[in-house]
Amino acid sequence: MTVHMRATIRWRAAGLALGTACALGLARFAYGLLVPAMSERLRWTMAEAGALTTANSAGYLLGALLATALIGRAGLTPVFRTGMLVTVASLAATATTGAYPALLLTRAVAGLGGAWVFISGAALAARLARIAGTVRPMTVYFGGAGVGVAASGGVVPLLLDGHPERWPTAWWLLALAGAGAAVGSWMAAEAPPPVPEAAPGNRPPPAPLWRVGAAYLLFGAGYLGYLTFLSSYLTAHHAGVAVVCLAWILIGLSAVVAPLPWHRVVTAGGGTRALRLLLGVLAVAAALPLLGSSAPAVVASALLFGSAFMMVPAAVTAIASHASAADSSRTLARLTVVFAIGQSLGPWLAGALSDRAGVEAVLAFTALSCGSAALLAGPASDGHPYGPARSSGD
Repeated sequence: MTVHMRATIRWRAAGLALGTACALGLARFAYGLLVPAMSERLRWTMAEAGALTTANSAGYLLGALLATALIGRAGLTPVFRTGMLVTVASLAATATTGAYPALLLTRAVAGLGGAWVFISGAALAARLARIAGTVRPMTVYFGGAGVGVAASGGVVPLLLDGHPERWPTAWWLLALAGAGAAVGSWMAAEAPPPVPEAAPGNRPPPAPLWRVGAAYLLFGAGYLGYLTFLSSYLTAHHAGVAVVCLAWILIGLSAVVAPLPWHRVVTAGGGTRALRLLLGVLAVAAALPLLGSSAPAVVASALLFGSAFMMVPAAVTAIASHASAADSSRTLARLTVVFAIGQSLGPWLAGALSDRAGVEAVLAFTALSCGSAALLAGPASDGHPYGPARSSGD
């Protein structure tokens, strides 16, 4: 592979990563930063706050169900770009109303657009990975969500500190950042040429997809509760705005650099070994604050959680790519549907648990869900779909 081609793959993977920064970091995860302010001003229960995340996940589920047909008709690039535009529009619309039904709708639309970005972008990143012979373009793509988390974590808590009435302004800022991400990702979303399939004899045995699907379901149900209610947990334990900012910035930055430590793990195990290990790390990360709400416990939890949560989809995408190039996006879309079902059920349930047993129950729920998912993920696979592991310079 030429130096020019390597550079092209790198900048395109980075550009695609702005898709996850917008669709996930800004349009999904940043909502957790606004939950305390919106709950106070709009007089929500935690279940009602969680229901907005459930609405977002329901929209995501619908988007995942439609993604395969849309990609088949229009192609990966138009679906990615349309998803970005829909997501940015939904962020702006969320800033314009405090009516609960309207907010449910805008959050659902954000999920719809986010699913189109996520699935089409992952398929584009997987195609780049086949060209490069390494999973690094995929891990970079998923790590992009951390950019959105870190950026929002460094701004939103400071904006809302002592001024919960500013929550619409926070959504406008998220929409502006999302528009910038859409512009930055536009050219990177041009579809690379299809890559010829390797001979069947060179492929590793397929991963046990029913186990992967079950683990992905539990992960979807658990991890989003942590991100939705972490700020509420810290607020309930009288953590200052500096601690809230620090936690979110650490989650985001850890997600950005996560491809570096996890790259070889995902590559060496074809995704399955990495999936089990990642889910175990998330279970530990969610349980740490339950041992004490001190700053060190929160910092350790944020670092561990941020380093692992976006690498789970990367590992699942690596597993899905064991299918043929023609079928990998279809397999990924089906796994994403299962993931979205978990996301739709988990946040509302976590919010209801919080109303009954305190916000600590959300962290216990996340730890239990991710721990169970690790057990279900199945035995590790020694093969991987990209040939021999490449050097760190690949």
